Amino acid sequence: MEPTNSALTRSGLDGPPSETMNNDTVNAEAERLFGRIARRLIPFLFLCYVLNYIDRVNISFAHLQFRADLGLTEASYGLGVGVFYIGYVLFEVPSNLLLRRIGPRRIIARIMVLWGLVSVSMMFVRNPTQFYIARIALGIAEAGFFPGIVYYLTSWFPERHRAKVLSAFVLGIAVAGITGGPVSGWILGNADGWHSLHAWQWLFLLEGVPPVLVGLIALWYLPDSAATAKWLTAQEKAIVERELQGVAHRDAHGGDHRIDHFGAALKNWRVYVCAFGYFTITWAGSVLNFWAPSVIRQAGVANPLHIGLISAVPYLIGAIGMTLAARHSDATNERRLHFASLALVSAAGAVLLGTAHASFAPALGALALVAIGYLSCTAIFWTIPASFLSGTASAGSIALISSIGQLGSLSAPTAIGALTAATHDISAGSYLAAGVLACGSVVIAVAMRHMRG
Repeated sequence: MEPTNSALTRSGLDGPPSETMNNDTVNAEAERLFGRIARRLIPFLFLCYVLNYIDRVNISFAHLQFRADLGLTEASYGLGVGVFYIGYVLFEVPSNLLLRRIGPRRIIARIMVLWGLVSVSMMFVRNPTQFYIARIALGIAEAGFFPGIVYYLTSWFPERHRAKVLSAFVLGIAVAGITGGPVSGWILGNADGWHSLHAWQWLFLLEGVPPVLVGLIALWYLPDSAATAKWLTAQEKAIVERELQGVAHRDAHGGDHRIDHFGAALKNWRVYVCAFGYFTITWAGSVLNFWAPSVIRQAGVANPLHIGLISAVPYLIGAIGMTLAARHSDATNERRLHFASLALVSAAGAVLLGTAHASFAPALGALALVAIGYLSCTAIFWTIPASFLSGTASAGSIALISSIGQLGSLSAPTAIGALTAATHDISAGSYLAAGVLACGSVVIAVAMRHMRG
């Protein structure tokens, strides 16, 4: 008697059902593996980014006290914030191309140690010129860190996980705001006069040493790739390689060819559309990261510790919004409209900030909207170029996009600072930021409408 179909299925002799079961088993194994890789890499990289962001934006707290000591105006402060990105932009692409050549481990460690040392040196500045020089040096030291980590993560995780993984990394911005604000506020409120140093000098010293130590640990902790990870078996390394190659194979046979050479990427219009999109979202970051403490103080809060605690609230709300947005983007495999709509959320927050910055509750709500849009867009954005770039094109183009985009971080603080100095409030600068963000939303929504996902 011939076996029934159900018997064939149970015995595994019937081809398609058995193949389906095998595929399900393989997929489940891959998902467990990527979960384990995430638990191994993300917490450490997250810590690195928290330290990075604290050292980049603690200037917004320090300037509450050192303006008088250094003779800074709002315009010169904005210029000092912006010139950071001169060195950052110039050295970002070379740093990322070098990262691909000699490996992420040594590049990440080098960047962290150098930026920590330069951050500590900020305690010795005595005038605006030294302030500008130190900020440029800090930008050179940090160049390549963020795009290097983005490239590093995309070399470990297939596209279906990237928004979630990148959001976990970008969450470092929020945690830096949540923890860095209160810590910076406490230092400013309690450390003045310790060993004859100003509180703002202690701020740079105490927050500059940790990245040096963590950078040294990175040399031991981070593998350059899955192929060199001692904590993965040969079979697990093969799974990672198979999953990443599978994405490239599907693209090659699905009509959406990836660019795998940097020279070809330089000629591709999508790279520059992405660069403009990233340029616009950095304006939201400038408003949030460099003017939030000033806005909170203008809204009636005087105590530095209280300013620090309150400044954590927008980042906390933004982190929740970003997590939900990134999960929804991964679940729907849609990136373009998520970015566009969330950029408009930031624009709306900037408009509200311009109209109600002197009132505590509306100002805080406006900063929260800016934070939701900024953090969500930053996490989701990097899945867009990763969808059409690979190989050296990915390493170089991610850095190129970041470099061009960071021109927004150079121009935004300078423009907002100048407008704030001229008008004596942040309204004009905030409206300008809203306009730039709206432009970015429209350009990404329209120009990238044919992208996969």
